Amino acid sequence: MEHIVIIGNGISGVTAARHIRKLSDKKITIVSAETDYFFSRTALMYVYMGHMKFEHTQPYENWFWEKNKINLKKGFVKTIESKSKTLHFADGDILQYDKLIIATGSKPNKFGWPGQDLDGVMGMYHKQDLDNLEKYAPNNKVCKRAVIVGGGLIGIELAEMLNSRNIPVTFLVREDSFWNMVLPEGESQMINRHIKKHHIDLRLGVNLKEILSDKNGRAKGVVIAETGEVIDCDVVGLTAGVSPNINFIKDSDIETGRGVKVNRFLETNIKDVYAIGDCAEQHEAIGQRRPIEAVWYTGRMMGETVAQTICDNRIEYKPRHWFNSAKFLDIEYQTYGWVFANPKENNAHFHWKHEGDTKCITVEYNTETNEFLGINTFGIRMRHETFDKWLTEKRGVDYVMNHLADANFDPEFYKTFEVEILSAYNNQLQTV
Repeated sequence: MEHIVIIGNGISGVTAARHIRKLSDKKITIVSAETDYFFSRTALMYVYMGHMKFEHTQPYENWFWEKNKINLKKGFVKTIESKSKTLHFADGDILQYDKLIIATGSKPNKFGWPGQDLDGVMGMYHKQDLDNLEKYAPNNKVCKRAVIVGGGLIGIELAEMLNSRNIPVTFLVREDSFWNMVLPEGESQMINRHIKKHHIDLRLGVNLKEILSDKNGRAKGVVIAETGEVIDCDVVGLTAGVSPNINFIKDSDIETGRGVKVNRFLETNIKDVYAIGDCAEQHEAIGQRRPIEAVWYTGRMMGETVAQTICDNRIEYKPRHWFNSAKFLDIEYQTYGWVFANPKENNAHFHWKHEGDTKCITVEYNTETNEFLGINTFGIRMRHETFDKWLTEKRGVDYVMNHLADANFDPEFYKTFEVEILSAYNNQLQTV
């Protein structure tokens, strides 16, 4: 019986395993060093905030795996020997495979800061990070202040988590406005104000120089590179992005760049070895998408795709229109299509912000064809299927703005914003 081994029990690896099982009776083994069972990584913050227990983050009951004949092995893979198709584990164990799927996800970025490996310094990506947070920041008596380094989506989640336990937070962001390499200026500035309204000490345009240690090897403060200022703290959250978790592959004959290099079929340069999810890097980007996408839904799609190929229906990975969602404290964020911080050539933005300063939208469109290219929404829920359809149909921006009601997720709460948005658009930018 053909043995499929999957390294990594995140959304990508587990989706691949489930779909291979649906399509075949192949032997399947999922290997993970992180946890015994698959869990929803995006839900970790809600465990810390008291909204759920860790077991509630597990989508499947513990009996699911045995019932579906999916073997689970806990262990850390040290090396892959592709010629003999053998995995070597840190504890000396080995495991043979016929086909291998690498789905090891991401790890928090570290940039060689002095003190980055001290106790009390952590990312917010793995289950072990949650355990460390409970250990070093259970309350505001044990942790009198936390410093977060890096202004992305994980950083704002960690700030919200600590804020929920009344732990003072200083937030170091190297850009001059929050996430402004992704968000247009109006949105970024609104999020700056929203962070400060939550009594978070937001420091823009600053970099970490080093993390200071006490005599026991625990973080006791940080030094700001630009000013030399020392900020006393008990916890340091490193949230300056993530990168593919592939250090154990670097010495193998599997081709890597920033991630594991794959073609459109998610195949590596080595026969019978595949890579999916956050750790996979496309040889050439697909359209405007980045070669590496650390996003939950693309990982799931890759898992479904590679399962088909492994079960003798070789198909190409073809993600549809870009979308994503997140939360900035109390403000929900959705993006559909492409809205860049600065519009691409021949493109322009229409931006509307509600006077309450917690709701806004930005629409990107082509000024020559008037084609609708994408929308960002803050504080207003929209329907993914509707925008996906309009993007596929290449609808004009006027059509989209005049039919926003069709995308309403919750029409009874949205009526007043619809009128305001359309009025502002008609006054400023109607193109016909």
